Amino acid sequence: MTKTTDLTEIKAAARKAAFARRKAAFDARPPGAAGRLSEILAGHRGVPISGYMPIRTEIDPVPAMAEAAAYGPVGVPVIQAAGQPLKFSRWTPEGALKEGPFGAKVPVIDDYFDPEILIVPLVAFDARGGRLGYGGGFYDRTLEGLRAKRPTLAIGFAFDAQEDSDLPLEPTDQPLDMVVTESRVLSFRS
Repeated sequence: MTKTTDLTEIKAAARKAAFARRKAAFDARPPGAAGRLSEILAGHRGVPISGYMPIRTEIDPVPAMAEAAAYGPVGVPVIQAAGQPLKFSRWTPEGALKEGPFGAKVPVIDDYFDPEILIVPLVAFDARGGRLGYGGGFYDRTLEGLRAKRPTLAIGFAFDAQEDSDLPLEPTDQPLDMVVTESRVLSFRS
């Protein structure tokens, strides 16, 4: 086996275990899970942000996004194609949505902008800002491009149960600046 195959298999096993932990946390989720995220975003009122429309068992950032939308632009990611960075289309709580790739809802009308803060979905995270995503590299490519233009804050949003002490990471994986869970905030960069 090659090193790449080994890492691919290791990541697949890590994702499988993390999905199981996330599902259990989702099934037991407390009400108001986005409260801490709302508190963090309140300190950045007016700054262009991107959230996401939750799929499957992802923790739901929509209540925090709706609060932030009263003060500045909020967007959601729109997948353009495999191997391409994400684009972010303006979202409002009352805006019309359609089915996008992978089952995530996206705005009916494209109105793209570059966010300065990204609320990032994930499968697992570690206590150093590492993130295990779904494997498509969309957020890694996107964060790399945005960070090349200007400072961009990446906030992972997850359940506490998604923390993993031994994530299989690669040099191309973009680190998170912060992780917000239903009970705490972890900050990794000053």
